[in-house]
Amino acid sequence: MGAMEISGNAQTRARWWSVVLATLGALLLMSCLSSCAPEAKQEAPSGSALVDLRGRPIALDKPATRLAIDDSRYLVALGLLHPDPVSLLVAWPKDINRLGPETYAQLLRKSPALADLPKIGSSAGAFDAESLLAAHPDIAILSLESGVTDSQIAQLEQAGIKVVVLDFFQKPFEHLEKSLLLLGKITGREAQAREFVAFRAGHMKRIADRVARLAVDDRPAVFVEAHAGMTPDCCNSPGRGNIGDYIDFVGGHNIGADVIDKPFGKLNLEYVISQRPAVYIATGGPHLAKAGGLVLGAGYDAAQVRASLAKVAARQGLSQLPAVQSGRTHGFSHQLINSPLDIVAIETFATWIHPDQFKDVDPAQTLSEINRRFLAIPYQGTYWTSLN
Repeated sequence: MGAMEISGNAQTRARWWSVVLATLGALLLMSCLSSCAPEAKQEAPSGSALVDLRGRPIALDKPATRLAIDDSRYLVALGLLHPDPVSLLVAWPKDINRLGPETYAQLLRKSPALADLPKIGSSAGAFDAESLLAAHPDIAILSLESGVTDSQIAQLEQAGIKVVVLDFFQKPFEHLEKSLLLLGKITGREAQAREFVAFRAGHMKRIADRVARLAVDDRPAVFVEAHAGMTPDCCNSPGRGNIGDYIDFVGGHNIGADVIDKPFGKLNLEYVISQRPAVYIATGGPHLAKAGGLVLGAGYDAAQVRASLAKVAARQGLSQLPAVQSGRTHGFSHQLINSPLDIVAIETFATWIHPDQFKDVDPAQTLSEINRRFLAIPYQGTYWTSLN
């Protein structure tokens, strides 16, 4: 396999097993939920209160039809559940950079009304209560990462706007399934949410079962560079949580987790070189085109994406990494990581980190099935590549 043998310390093993055990527990729960899924139809929320990702009870008596979202990527989640996700919106942040211009164009072709929807504040910026109040949504879907305060939530609720806090981005490994099920409940599309959660759970279990059979020390060192090429220097990287959890789950050793105790941080290039990673995974997207970074996704073909990765990997210091020298250099779309479609990322990472154990796993087929069975707007373009 060309992978280095890494001696796992007790902390690393404990962290890995905690991720695996938590995930297997979630898989069993989702399997149970999916086994009683009714036929697809719009459902009224149950009479008991729902609980969002901030632990707040949410009382609903009918499906919401007027949503405001503070992150455009919620359109991807809604697109898994509803044939016309834009029809549910009355306001959004118009943060096209998070979707990518080509994906935005696809949405516009399907739902031209998106161009004229009122704009509200993004989760990446300051909270803007005035724009939300002016849009009069039934429900404001706000991101856990937004940092919205209890007093700001109270202001909206006093005006008759219910607030639901979800998270597909900050701790997706822990919160994704719960967030999608909540989104299904509040929109009356719970059956569709359970169906996709069950689909994802089955694919996750296949990965977990095989990783559980690996030797504890059979975990090659992996260097993940997030938003590769965004700036001339290196290296933005996941630490503990977020993408780092995915690397642990598929049987890799994320070198960022050894020194970064948050979901994201920055690694010193000298540190990266000293760790001699066996696998290098860069993430990027259309938002990096102007910076000359790694570009992938809708609107890019395989040759463009591969050339972009080659440029990123040729930077000073990185070109001498064992992962680059051996051809175990890969690029993946950030849009597919911070989204409910993360199972495609998980499968792809597994095939890169343990190619022999996962040679029968086909992430392209998984994405094709998601496009066919679930998504209102199919994903088109090149979302991952390799230099080997």
